[in-house]
Amino acid sequence: MKIPQLKKKPELKSCHNATWEDNYSWIHQENILDVLKDSSKLIPEVRTYLEEENLYTEHHLKDTKKLQKKLFDEIKGRIKLDDETLPYKDREYEYWTKTTAKGNYSIKLRKKIGTTNVEEIWNGDKEKEKLKTEYFGVGDLEVSWNDKYFGYSLDLKGSEYYTIYIRDIITNKLVTEKIEETSGGITFSLDDKYFFYSKLDNFHRPRKIFRHKIGTSVNEDELIFEEKSEAFTVSINLSADEKYFFITTSDHNTSEQYYFDVNEKKPKPKLIKERKRGIIYSVNSWKNFFYNHTNEEAEDFKIERCKNLVNQDWKTYISAKDEVLIGSIIFLNDWEIRSEVSNALAKIFIKNVSSNKEEQLNFVNEKVIVPSVSHIQKDRDTDLIYLSYSSPKTQARTYLYNLRTKEKKLVKEQEIPSGHNSDDYIVERLECASHDGRMVPITITRHKNTNLDGSANLLLYGYGSYGSSMSPSFSSTRLSLINRNIIWVTAHIRGGMERGMKWWKEGKLLNKKNTFEDYIAVAKYLIEKKYTSKGKIIGLGGSAGGLLMGAVVNQEPKLFLGMIMAVPFVDSLTTNLDHSLPLTVGEFDEFGNAKDSKEHFEYIYSYAPYNNIKKMDYPNILITTSLSDNRVLFDEPTKFTAKLRDYKTDNNLLLLKTEMNAGHGGKSGRDGAIEEIALDYAFALKIAKKILRKNGIVYYNSEVSSLSKKGDNYRYGNQFDNHWAYI
Repeated sequence: MKIPQLKKKPELKSCHNATWEDNYSWIHQENILDVLKDSSKLIPEVRTYLEEENLYTEHHLKDTKKLQKKLFDEIKGRIKLDDETLPYKDREYEYWTKTTAKGNYSIKLRKKIGTTNVEEIWNGDKEKEKLKTEYFGVGDLEVSWNDKYFGYSLDLKGSEYYTIYIRDIITNKLVTEKIEETSGGITFSLDDKYFFYSKLDNFHRPRKIFRHKIGTSVNEDELIFEEKSEAFTVSINLSADEKYFFITTSDHNTSEQYYFDVNEKKPKPKLIKERKRGIIYSVNSWKNFFYNHTNEEAEDFKIERCKNLVNQDWKTYISAKDEVLIGSIIFLNDWEIRSEVSNALAKIFIKNVSSNKEEQLNFVNEKVIVPSVSHIQKDRDTDLIYLSYSSPKTQARTYLYNLRTKEKKLVKEQEIPSGHNSDDYIVERLECASHDGRMVPITITRHKNTNLDGSANLLLYGYGSYGSSMSPSFSSTRLSLINRNIIWVTAHIRGGMERGMKWWKEGKLLNKKNTFEDYIAVAKYLIEKKYTSKGKIIGLGGSAGGLLMGAVVNQEPKLFLGMIMAVPFVDSLTTNLDHSLPLTVGEFDEFGNAKDSKEHFEYIYSYAPYNNIKKMDYPNILITTSLSDNRVLFDEPTKFTAKLRDYKTDNNLLLLKTEMNAGHGGKSGRDGAIEEIALDYAFALKIAKKILRKNGIVYYNSEVSSLSKKGDNYRYGNQFDNHWAYI
């Protein structure tokens, strides 16, 4: 099939006395935000090219069609389709959510405490059918304070412009005008007369908080708060003791908060602490104290408290620790629960308020876990909590835990209908030295029968931006690769906060290259230790993780068999120079400001994937994007693909798959998400030669053993997965 070619229309760009040619800049439309809302406004020539790339991808993956279906069935077979969450006891009702075998979206249920009559207050599949829409993104689902109203927000394009609806739960009828172009969040007032929401500006940034009176026109909505800085975005939430509303305005690096009493007739938000660059703080209220979770004079956070916010006298309550990330507090009447993260592992601490004694909660034997705690009810006068955990090899388990007696009862375990034996898997936590000697945590998950002799393929996942930590949690989907002799590794690289704020700072701005060097160091270490071999690693990263993939593959292409790049941020210099795009201005403290700083420009230019494509051999690459993605515009991976086709000197696969009706998170619905994973995994298995041909017939993993008999030229060693069904 003919390779798609995007027409070249050279444009000479310049900044800080540097010039460079961009052959594909023309595909970026000035009205791009309008295109996100209405794809019919896309340049026809660009649409044709994207469709040709989709056909080209389909052609080269046609031998995986059967495999994709098998993977889909296998992954879905590990999901308990008819499932229900544990109930949460509100004042008068218990609320919970369920899913069904036929549905793709959740159903929200409730029943009055002490009764058996169950009400269905939300059914996502019915709503989608009613709207006759292909994409169905749910933003928020909220019940009002007095259980009278149900609020929900929907995005029907994938562009994250949410429309808010409020309906009466009993009559199921809308009770107020819909509100369009919001960020999606719904916060009800305690008297059920109002709700608060944030409105998106012309650049898709939520910078205003409005109060809407239920039953009135949107034109009468009150502006409660407006953020003047284009770099900051706003949100609103209720305090733990339900006495105050807090408005938070922040970018990735700095925050500022305002508060007002829940009973104020005309809310007048009052400033808590004036913003300082690099200082993040979040105030909560509980039992006559205000608690401040902040990194001010505490790089990895601390918690301080004071009696009032008028005459603030903050005293340290939980002290900071070096390279230990201090989490915020969950409050009960007699207990305080908090978390710490160090070396990419979380710990939970319980404090008895009466005795002032705090201790770490140890409740499982595994070392590499993701623990979590949640309330079981609205009434905080209880000793009971939901205590959960999962690990890379153990599915999620939730206990009803008594904080006073320390008794626990298993109340829910993630069910794997097709079966799962955690003893079949080995989880390891290792470290390796990066280029500057910093030790990078590594989480490895592999099947116990996988040989560590360098023969195995390995999938290396990384992200490394925005301070987002990659938790070593359970994923049933990954088993489809692990069971086929592909080792799954997560590199906890700098740019996340697995080792505190310092770990983040060392992977952003003028330290961004540490993120890439860490990932490369992990890859080389795994080769050295015989987990895999050079040219057998498959990289995986999405969004900012796609930036990582693009930078790394330009730098060390020979390490990799392939790359899977999802909605990748690969034209990072162009995006950084365009201050009209939704995220650019708010990310100056993450990536820098190339337009206004020559130093930042030169640094970003030196690693930006699109600008650093070279004439050389590249590994196999699958790139996925979505037409309505407002976070990483589709033109970034499109331009990257087109330029890479010009430069690469190999015959390896380069595939671009564009979802024409989706956003940053891909397809909507459970089945849509599984289809995308199946495509990625089929690509990985194809390039890893887990698909073989003989006499024009395609054979998959389970069938290879029959080809390995004496006399055939096919050898497929170390095969422990003898069937497609989940082990």
